[in-house]
Amino acid sequence: MAEPDYVYIPVQELESFVTRIFGASGCTPVESARIANHLVGANLAGHDSHGVDRVPRYIAWQKAGYIIPDQKIEVISDGGGFALLDGKFGFGQTVAKQATEFGIARALQSGACIVGLRNSGHIGRTGDYAEMATAQGLISIHFVNVAGSVLVAPFGGKERRFSTAPFCIGVPLPSGPVILDFATSFVAEGKVLVASNGGKALPENALITQDGEMSGDPHTLYGPYEQVGPRNASGGTGAIRAFGDHKGSGLALMCELLAGALTGGGTSGPITERGRIANGMLSIYLSPQHFGDEDAFHQAATDYIAWVKSCRPAAEDAPILAPGEPENHRRAARRVSGVPLTKDAWQGILETAASLGINGP
Repeated sequence: MAEPDYVYIPVQELESFVTRIFGASGCTPVESARIANHLVGANLAGHDSHGVDRVPRYIAWQKAGYIIPDQKIEVISDGGGFALLDGKFGFGQTVAKQATEFGIARALQSGACIVGLRNSGHIGRTGDYAEMATAQGLISIHFVNVAGSVLVAPFGGKERRFSTAPFCIGVPLPSGPVILDFATSFVAEGKVLVASNGGKALPENALITQDGEMSGDPHTLYGPYEQVGPRNASGGTGAIRAFGDHKGSGLALMCELLAGALTGGGTSGPITERGRIANGMLSIYLSPQHFGDEDAFHQAATDYIAWVKSCRPAAEDAPILAPGEPENHRRAARRVSGVPLTKDAWQGILETAASLGINGP
């Protein structure tokens, strides 16, 4: 298979361009800048599945009324150490940030807080919210689901039942945070999107057809599509597989129960027709300072990570890395090289911008 054909866009130029797109779509300057910073930040971290490839989809959702600009979270219940919040279908980059700030403030005050968020637009890269918490010295744990989005087959099945159901943990350390962030599916749906736009190919067993055959073809999920244009998962008959067989499948189920059923935002299904989707997120914030001896925790964790990384690698050119280190390496490289986008993805963004009267850089 041919290597993807990329264009490299300077970081500041790309972020400014995306900010202008969302400003033209009706978002406030503050919200436009926040969405752009989050999406470009995902690309910088190497999570292209949650980066600017999603701009056309976000704008389409906004035009359809599925996402509402400039929303403020609503407190549904508040027990001090826990709270349930409603995002009112605002942009996830806005309302999930507000929910995270809410949980951080409470945990800094009392040592712990559990926050449920429902009815949020696509929150993007979950690691961004864990990074917000670790910057304040807090541990955070996030269970996420996508109400109304059935994309993933459970272990042993060939029909869709789960959303991609991300899971994330952030741990603050003096040398830098440890951030574990992954979808419970074999690949995030955004990686299928990137592959369909001419980007990195999927593993040949990432998807499963309705006949139970393994597949790496994005058409399995999306069905027929134009080279440049929207992708609709309702067009395909196959599914994404869960990662790690029964382990990923079980964790996905728990994400649906905690982030979807418990918050009241709804689970991935059953649904009769595909329309608005919404993220749910159950987050737990813990303060090591309140929990016990913070310095001792930092030392024990640092020593343990160093010992784990001292393991002799199976391949000499591939040292053991802690969660979050690959993202740090990519950020450093991409700030120099620019953000790589496939030509098809870039063309899609340019066309979306043009539809709003915005000229490309």
